[in-house]
Amino acid sequence: MPLKVIVVGAGIAGLCTAVSMRRAGCEVIIFEKSAFAAEIGAALAISPNGARVLDRFGFSYTRARACEVQFWDTVDGETLSTIASTDFSQSKQMFGSVGRTVHRVDLHNELLRLATEPSIGSASGKPADLRLGSRVVSATPEGTVVLEDGSAHAADIVVAADGLRSVVRDVVLGADGAKVKPFHSGSAAFRFLVDTEVFKKDPVLAQLLESKQGRATALVDTKDKLERHMMWYGCRGGEVQNFVGIHPSQGDTIEEGEDAKSEMKKEFAHFHEHVARMLGLAEHVRRWPLLIQDPFPTWVRGRLVLIGDAAHPMLPFGGQGANMAIEDGGALGFLFEGITDAGQVEKRLSLFEQVRKNRASRVQILSSVRIHREKEVEAKVRQYADSSDTLIPTSMRERTIHDYSYEIFGACEKVLQSAALS
Repeated sequence: MPLKVIVVGAGIAGLCTAVSMRRAGCEVIIFEKSAFAAEIGAALAISPNGARVLDRFGFSYTRARACEVQFWDTVDGETLSTIASTDFSQSKQMFGSVGRTVHRVDLHNELLRLATEPSIGSASGKPADLRLGSRVVSATPEGTVVLEDGSAHAADIVVAADGLRSVVRDVVLGADGAKVKPFHSGSAAFRFLVDTEVFKKDPVLAQLLESKQGRATALVDTKDKLERHMMWYGCRGGEVQNFVGIHPSQGDTIEEGEDAKSEMKKEFAHFHEHVARMLGLAEHVRRWPLLIQDPFPTWVRGRLVLIGDAAHPMLPFGGQGANMAIEDGGALGFLFEGITDAGQVEKRLSLFEQVRKNRASRVQILSSVRIHREKEVEAKVRQYADSSDTLIPTSMRERTIHDYSYEIFGACEKVLQSAALS
């Protein structure tokens, strides 16, 4: 009999797990609290380490309207002069895949297709059963979840992909949960999107846009010691421009609309006039506080396992949040490939934690600092080295190698071989 898997949450982490476990031969049920199987938000980066997993799934970047990134530019926000430019045009040769940006909705839709469509290739397995409007309110280490309607459901594995406010995480961490609460980073983020056609109607911005094709750009404040920068790149096949503005803030509430836009314009008022024109095009601005979460002591308890934001909440620096969730999902499927004996579940989940926890914890800590500030967290990152040979990034180049070159399936194969030998 195939293993029965319950996935709590149908976000990026949950759907990646559903695709992966489906391919592994498991029966997958996804409980999603919302009434619609839809992602919200803006764009994100898919780096080569995440692409390795998506490629294995048969993910279509064309369907997802992904944009390739060939250069990462750091630009002075006041003068628009280039401070540094990192060439990623050889990314495929160096890391096996190009870097891409994609809108969350488009990524989600393609993963949903791969998880639930009846036929997506010979290795697809049985389609996942997506149940909307099904809020999980509690879980047990024995593999049972209870929904808001009072119904109980049991499985061989319960995968908690229920995000930052995970219900299952409290069960996994127990009393240790109180010891690892998030704390304010001293920063907040604005986010907004602008249709490219709207951008092009301004002759000045149209010319600026033309010079930024295939480039991700960080417009940085070079004078303030506190972190302030505006990240800019395209998505949806170049039809939309995505912006994220990091700035100093001690606020702890989420703001939206005109008030948030007004605050954003004030924060970046000293930037170049072209930036002010870009900010003026924003129709819906959202601001939220950035909280730092130290790594949790464990991700696994019995038949419960945490993944994605439920396991390793990240800040946006480095653009690895979605990629870590994708790696999580890929690793689970690889480690449970062909497993039908429920007696092996806890051992395999232990191997999953062995593969993932240190790797994701290093990236999680690095996510608290902007590119070029890796040395600020070097000692903290080193605590999660797998061995004395583990690369601990102290520069953008080393960070890129650490993040992009990681072979998740090779790491899984290595722990499987070690387990077999022991």
